Amino acid sequence: MSKLLVAERPIIVMPSLAVKLGMKEAIVLQHVHYWLSVSRNEKDGRKWVYNTYEEWKKQLPFWSLSTIKRTIVILEKKGYLLSDNFNALNWDQTKWYSIDYEKLREIEGDLKGPIQIKGREYSKWPDTQTATEIPYTAVIQYLNEKTDSGYRESSRKSRSLIRAWWEQGFTLEDFQRVIDLKAAEWKRDPQYSRYLRPETLFGSKFEAYLNQKPQAKQLQEENFNLE
Repeated sequence: MSKLLVAERPIIVMPSLAVKLGMKEAIVLQHVHYWLSVSRNEKDGRKWVYNTYEEWKKQLPFWSLSTIKRTIVILEKKGYLLSDNFNALNWDQTKWYSIDYEKLREIEGDLKGPIQIKGREYSKWPDTQTATEIPYTAVIQYLNEKTDSGYRESSRKSRSLIRAWWEQGFTLEDFQRVIDLKAAEWKRDPQYSRYLRPETLFGSKFEAYLNQKPQAKQLQEENFNLE
């Protein structure tokens, strides 16, 4: 089998949407839609994702930085891609993005055939709550971020573990809670930090980890002002 064929999550684009908006624009819009479907950031009744241009390039490495910037700006000017700044710090200019699904629906009549997104067919564009693709990438990236690790989203073992719990009805938020709980408990412990890995976190004790209470912080003398 060739290593170039479906060894990682493929980019799915509706051809008629690409004809309507342009191939690059359709790819970026679909990519943003995927991350909105697993986003936990909601502002003003709308889900948002945030990334710098450099971070988008890491996810779309086949394009130059200038191409990504230009494509995002085009989508913003056309009104399909919304942008804002919800950062707590004034100097942080990282842009937040969402999609104007109502505006997309305006061109649905021009699109032929059913819409295929994430391996499922829809008679119209779904909202961000509809798509149910197993969020392998989101889970592993969150794990890597919280534990300073470099696990691969394409690992068959990791995917198998995530899929097993996902099919029992557990959500992305459940995976993130387990990661948060065990990272807080084990990350600074040399003996247990090695267990911050998919095989342990998403193994047979996943549900038990999910239902455990956060450990109380152990207070040290340096936590207090004794002056």
